[in-house]
Amino acid sequence: MPAPIWLDTELDTVEENLAIDEALLEAAHEGRLTGGVVRTWMATAPTVVLGSSSRIAAEVDPDACAAEGVRLVRRPSGGLTVVLGPGCLMWSVIMPHPQGSPGLEAIHAAMLEPLAAALRAAGRAVHRRGTSDLAIVDGRTDRKVSGNALRVKRHGVLYHGTLLDAFDLDLVSRVLRHPPLEPAYRAGRTHAGFIANLGLGRPRLEAAVREAFRVTEVSGGTDAAESLGDWSLDRVRQLVAERYASGDWTHRL
Repeated sequence: MPAPIWLDTELDTVEENLAIDEALLEAAHEGRLTGGVVRTWMATAPTVVLGSSSRIAAEVDPDACAAEGVRLVRRPSGGLTVVLGPGCLMWSVIMPHPQGSPGLEAIHAAMLEPLAAALRAAGRAVHRRGTSDLAIVDGRTDRKVSGNALRVKRHGVLYHGTLLDAFDLDLVSRVLRHPPLEPAYRAGRTHAGFIANLGLGRPRLEAAVREAFRVTEVSGGTDAAESLGDWSLDRVRQLVAERYASGDWTHRL
């Protein structure tokens, strides 16, 4: 399989960026994407993003979100609710698997181990923790800097998540409840005691993502559709209208 392509395309809204990920996953599953795609993006305003099966009442304080002016959207992948915004870089990898997608643990390892190694090379003592987290390990406590989720189709995988860098960490405590499930290494800590920023800056984080996944080619702008599996903007707009901007989708649980 050829080396992944870096897709230098970032649309205006969280909903549109989630839709790009899903459109690329569809292209991978249907055989229209012959190589991997790696991309990053950043929300321009604080936004709560629910997992596909997250229950709002269990994970979110809706009144606090309303008071803070924080919108809710729902992503296509599993996992628990996260908060995005300026200072939180989002990263996505979409990989076709013509012979069938591998098992979940193999996917987590293939995504997180190289990214952790690249972040260590950038100067942060980052290691994989739990099933799908990355944390700064300082010998006394592990502080989460990246939470990740995946969606698997028979012939394609979407893996995406957060990289906390210069984020308003206090906002997480204000708008999210304590999660209903937590990895053992969290040990009951509050959000404030559990998460941390990397403090590397977006250019260095993006360089680490490119290094982790051996990106050799950049494809930029909305004219990249043909070379990237025909993920057309029409399909992105359709997904936004039918799902990501739909209250029925967001508030279904």
